[in-house]
Amino acid sequence: MNASGVQALDRRLAAIAGLEDRIAAIATSVEGKLAFSTSVGLEDQAILHAIASSGVPVDVFTLDTGRHFPETLQTLNESELRYGLRIRVVAPDASEVEELVARDGIMGFRLSIENRKACCEVRKVRPLKRALNGAAGWITGLRREQSAGRSSVALAEWDEAHGLVKLNPLADWSGERLASYIESKAVPVNPLHAKGFPSIGCQPCTRAIRPGEDIRAGRWWWENEDGKECGLHTARRQGAAA
Repeated sequence: MNASGVQALDRRLAAIAGLEDRIAAIATSVEGKLAFSTSVGLEDQAILHAIASSGVPVDVFTLDTGRHFPETLQTLNESELRYGLRIRVVAPDASEVEELVARDGIMGFRLSIENRKACCEVRKVRPLKRALNGAAGWITGLRREQSAGRSSVALAEWDEAHGLVKLNPLADWSGERLASYIESKAVPVNPLHAKGFPSIGCQPCTRAIRPGEDIRAGRWWWENEDGKECGLHTARRQGAAA
């Protein structure tokens, strides 16, 4: 799909209200394999429900960093049982993890931003690249409200790093609309969300947020930089609608 095609798809999705209808439109617009990476967060659970409801063939996978909360794994299992599908678990290369820990230590990611990004690279970025191999479209749960760095995310955009169309069907949804959808559909949710964890990553790198904090303030909270990301969603966007 060329740049004009991506922009046309972005406009088409913007004109569609329902999430299931957006998923169906994605399936008819993107030629080739569709992949959906889920972190089992609120956004991804909503998308999983829509995929299962629409019956669209999508390769659903999750990145198992080896450091997830037990509640995250339990929600993953509950989701498989609820929707009758198998969520592909993608693990990092064991030798790369061993080398990383031997070099930086078991909690070395807290010593510097460089160390933390190296940990994310081994446990998340490289496994994602493997998981997306052969895909023509990558569905994610990015929303503009999640952080300042995501405020301009498009519904459809070209991901140069992975050479595919990146699809963010919840990009323009508010938190209130997302919560209403989840409640009305009885979507399984991670119990940590009710304990002050709006954004959940690896257990050593995530804390509950305080009143008034940004919803991603609990991620890598010891860092002071703005727009903190793990590296999965930092590629330069091309072909996005202006």
